[in-house]
Amino acid sequence: MTQATYRSSYYLELEEKYGAHNYHPLPVVLERGLGVHLWDVEGAEYYDFLSGYSAVNQGHCHPKIIEALTNQAQRLTLTSRAFHSSLLGEFSQYITALFGYNKVLPMNSGAEAVETALKLCRRWAYRVKGIAEGSAKIIVCSNNFHGRTSTIISFSTDPSSYKQFGPFMPGFVQIPYNDLAALATALRDPDVAGFLVEPIQGEAGVVVPDDGYLATARQLCTDANVLLIADEIQTGLCRTGKMLACDHEDVRPDVVILGKALSGGVMPISAVLADDPIMLTIGPGEHGSTFGGNPLACAVAMASLQVLVDEDLAVQSEVLGDYFRKKLEDLQSPFISEVRGKGLLNAIKIDHPDKDAAWKLCLRMKENGLLAKPTHSDKIRLAPPLVITKEQLDDAIKIINKSLEVLK
Repeated sequence: MTQATYRSSYYLELEEKYGAHNYHPLPVVLERGLGVHLWDVEGAEYYDFLSGYSAVNQGHCHPKIIEALTNQAQRLTLTSRAFHSSLLGEFSQYITALFGYNKVLPMNSGAEAVETALKLCRRWAYRVKGIAEGSAKIIVCSNNFHGRTSTIISFSTDPSSYKQFGPFMPGFVQIPYNDLAALATALRDPDVAGFLVEPIQGEAGVVVPDDGYLATARQLCTDANVLLIADEIQTGLCRTGKMLACDHEDVRPDVVILGKALSGGVMPISAVLADDPIMLTIGPGEHGSTFGGNPLACAVAMASLQVLVDEDLAVQSEVLGDYFRKKLEDLQSPFISEVRGKGLLNAIKIDHPDKDAAWKLCLRMKENGLLAKPTHSDKIRLAPPLVITKEQLDDAIKIINKSLEVLK
């Protein structure tokens, strides 16, 4: 065994022995990242085509984000919300102005932000809409992914998320994704308070709804006096070619959930945006987080958002996303049955009799210098940092094409 191989094996064995077995990663041990590239402990270089599930839209270790992180880390990192900080107000003003909402409630993980949005919706249902307490319902879509907390898995349709984790939280109504007729029917129930939806279903394999789906859903929710709650944790922050994926149809949700790239991938930061009639239904002591809105997070989030604006990464994502999908289609591979996506959130569907074909393709792409990961066994997300160049995309296409040989 070479010294290089030994290093990887050492770290893999440590994780296997001492870590929980709740993930099945590719067998690569990473130790450095910059821009669109990652390096493993053996010095091999890779294109990152997962981007931390779109947490690293701005690229790994973006200098302006790291500068904000290190500068603030030397001044003040945490006060808890028992006291005010000099940055929370500035961050709140910045992000609400950028997205056009009255208020923000900052949290940490994406799942925490989803939980926050659900609580806001229920509180609004009782305080504003007048639904009888304990009766509020929230519509969700099949094949959704909003996190893995006990409440969220209560409305999952993925057995790996919910099996043997019950009993489950009531109050959720499942309908098919991209089915406006089903939504209209569900909205007839006067106890429905909200519709929680991903503008594009990422974990399901980058499922893009029909044109007009979100705009019509917006109107249906308005007519029924129901909150439209957009989970933009993965689709937001320029990933799909707009600041928010909802912007493609000029849709303004009642509640927007953000996370992942809100920090540029350097720490957990999430946020929920809403207007006063919704946000102010929750008062002091009724919801919160020790770390939510901490000074370090505020500094990092403002820097991360400013990078998206300054570098015009929404336009970059839109232009290069169109180019990338065309290049994938031009491969005309018999093993790719579908190319789908929007902006630089894309996926290929693998058509092969071997149920492990997508996994084997990802292993070969890793050997050839590109990292991606299957989802739901036959789909592979291809979502590089938005700072990637056209030339780098061309290089990546060559790697994908070369790697497809493993399926012959």
